[in-house]
Amino acid sequence: MRIERAGAGSAKGWYLGPWNADLPVAVGYAHVAIDEPHLHPRTTEIYLVARGEAEARVERETVHLRPGDVLVVEPGEAHTILASSPDYLHFVVHAPALPPDEARADKVPVARARLGLGGETTADAASG
Repeated sequence: MRIERAGAGSAKGWYLGPWNADLPVAVGYAHVAIDEPHLHPRTTEIYLVARGEAEARVERETVHLRPGDVLVVEPGEAHTILASSPDYLHFVVHAPALPPDEARADKVPVARARLGLGGETTADAASG
């Protein structure tokens, strides 16, 4: 048995994964919307909403998330969290879990236009 606690000073983080456990999944959290359009070529991402509300965008569909909702984003589906309430908290599961270097490579920025949002990619914004 083990217990992991979220860092109070971090808006987003990871509890467990192949970097510290023999698990086939990685488990993390976020308590704020992070609008960063991307996709994962290999990973299924599962959001479990614990409290508050958020607006997620998957491809060209906006989804309103409430406590108790589960959002499953399949490999290759572009997505982002557009906005969240001040009390928002979700847990996220990545399956399969990937080692840190592979996990970073499995997060591919996409153009906001792919989501029907217009604008530039996260990478373009960082370099501009």
